[in-house]
Amino acid sequence: MQRNDRKPPTIKDVAAHAGVSVMTASRAINGRALVSPSARQAVAQAVEALGYVPNASARALAGGADRRVALLYSNSTTSAYLGELLLGALAEAPQRHLHLVVEQCAPGAFAQEIVDQVAQAHVAGVILPPPLCDWSDLVDRLSDRDIAVVAIAPDRDGPDRLSVGTDDRHAAYDLARHLIDLGHRRIGFIQGNPRHRASARRLQGFRDCLGDHGIVVEDDLIAPGDFSFRSGLDAAEQLLGHATPPTAIFACNDDMAAAAITVAHQRKMNVPGDISICGFDDTPLASAIWPALTTIRQPIRDMSREAIALLSMHFRSRDEGGDDDSLATIRLDYQLIRRQSDAVPARH
Repeated sequence: MQRNDRKPPTIKDVAAHAGVSVMTASRAINGRALVSPSARQAVAQAVEALGYVPNASARALAGGADRRVALLYSNSTTSAYLGELLLGALAEAPQRHLHLVVEQCAPGAFAQEIVDQVAQAHVAGVILPPPLCDWSDLVDRLSDRDIAVVAIAPDRDGPDRLSVGTDDRHAAYDLARHLIDLGHRRIGFIQGNPRHRASARRLQGFRDCLGDHGIVVEDDLIAPGDFSFRSGLDAAEQLLGHATPPTAIFACNDDMAAAAITVAHQRKMNVPGDISICGFDDTPLASAIWPALTTIRQPIRDMSREAIALLSMHFRSRDEGGDDDSLATIRLDYQLIRRQSDAVPARH
């Protein structure tokens, strides 16, 4: 497959050609007031000269129709995480007079192919969960097509981005400190998908906490994973097969923590009597297994609800002729939820 790097003209190109601001060009194209006749004519001529095709949903909205927004996800998004995102977005979208569609990115697709896919769905905005939120080329190309973007849990916030997230590093630090406070000193860690920056932030929080408590982080106690249950099984086998296994395991999500409990049971180990196992996210799985997981409750549903709300406020600001003051970063709180999968270590 050959990559087509030729970008279609954007609202920014139209504005530059017409000699007006992007906001003025957008107002003129959408038939809004507060645009002088000369500017409106210049924009119309620029649209014709460049062959610019406005976002279909934005044009529909000029007539008062509800906008369509998309939740975009990749094949590396776990079903539990995606399910929580969907529940939040589905609950909030009708309240904001938005129509929600769900679009999957084909594995290996180029950024422009994904943008074309989204544009064909006639959406005015998209929600990008990890790892798509950190794909700068995709974010830039969506923005160039005048499609609003909200990033969920991006690696970095920016003044020109809408984003919602939690403090992964600090949450991981708190969970590691909880295990240390119980008396654990030899703690295994199961990493998440390396494409997800959140995995690196959680590992950094884990390392920082152990270092602050004078505990050496042993590389052979850090096992690779990709957020899937299968990878959790392999990682737990590696950690529990160690000559001196850890007394606790911190898994980067609940699926892998559940897999670690399965391996411990297969090895006739009692959880938490012989080993403590903790997860991250607090998906429904965390309270459905035995023993129920101690985990970090990440407000995934609330993040998608806030993402929908940010899109709605962004659209309203533009409709009313405002600038980009609606751009915002929302940081939600996390909670350490203690259940039955952790205890003081059986050996010190």
